[in-house]
Amino acid sequence: MMAQTEKTEEESTLINLLEIDGVMLPVISKEIWARVCNFQARPDDLILATYPKSGTTWTQEILDMIHNDGDVAKCQRATSTERHPFIELTFTHKEKLDLDWANEMPSPRMLKTHLPSHLMPPNIWKQNCKVIYVARNPKDCMVSSYYFHKMTSMLPDPKSWEDFFEKFMAGKVVCGSWYDHVKGWWAAKDKYQILYLFYEDMKRNPKREIHKMLEFLGKTLSEDVIDKIIYHTSFDVMKENPMANQTGVPTHIFDHSISHFMRKGMPGDWKNHFTVAMNETFDKHYKKKMEGTTLTFCTEI
Repeated sequence: MMAQTEKTEEESTLINLLEIDGVMLPVISKEIWARVCNFQARPDDLILATYPKSGTTWTQEILDMIHNDGDVAKCQRATSTERHPFIELTFTHKEKLDLDWANEMPSPRMLKTHLPSHLMPPNIWKQNCKVIYVARNPKDCMVSSYYFHKMTSMLPDPKSWEDFFEKFMAGKVVCGSWYDHVKGWWAAKDKYQILYLFYEDMKRNPKREIHKMLEFLGKTLSEDVIDKIIYHTSFDVMKENPMANQTGVPTHIFDHSISHFMRKGMPGDWKNHFTVAMNETFDKHYKKKMEGTTLTFCTEI
């Protein structure tokens, strides 16, 4: 069993979850949610959508380097949380809501979201914005989420690993069911401009996946620039990059002494946490929940 860490009373006061359609979301208030629903998109917006702990920061860095033609200095102009706003949430240490920041940004904007497809602001679909969705296999996603819950005051304490395992499978976690999330976006790709990518494919062959992004975005870069992007967005380099590794977030929000925000980043770490019984239970549940979909995942590379 992994060590448990209790959050202090001060940390717990930062947790504010709102339930929408049975999905728990880390928004500040119902008033903010109303504004999220009425968010005014622009036709040239690019949306990066993910289930939490599915490669959001990594993909953001890749897309930022693509946008800036591989210029490392431009991509280190600010931390990742200060470069591209979330549509539906914000960090408590910021002076301005991400939503306000997004509304003031010049075009073209790159925005982030963890929302399931059915809760996206309708205007994003109306404007036919381009969306890049990244999905990660559920076993590694669960493990990464567990550690993230332990180190951040923005989310409820996960209690034991065994307890979190059950909650994750039941979808009783922030952003709801992993199954519903990945399947919802998989279905949405047939209706809208959505490039659906897989975390494991990005690990296995980053150049091929970057080429997919470039084609989707209608952009061309030299192979030398692409190689530069691959190097600077590799896990080992990003982990040491203070503009990407989230060490700039105050410790009362992200406590890196409990767990690093960028922890391992390699598919297959679930094997260090799942017991044989857990794995059998999960595989049966997965088979039932994913029945009838053409969506498939690999759990190691």
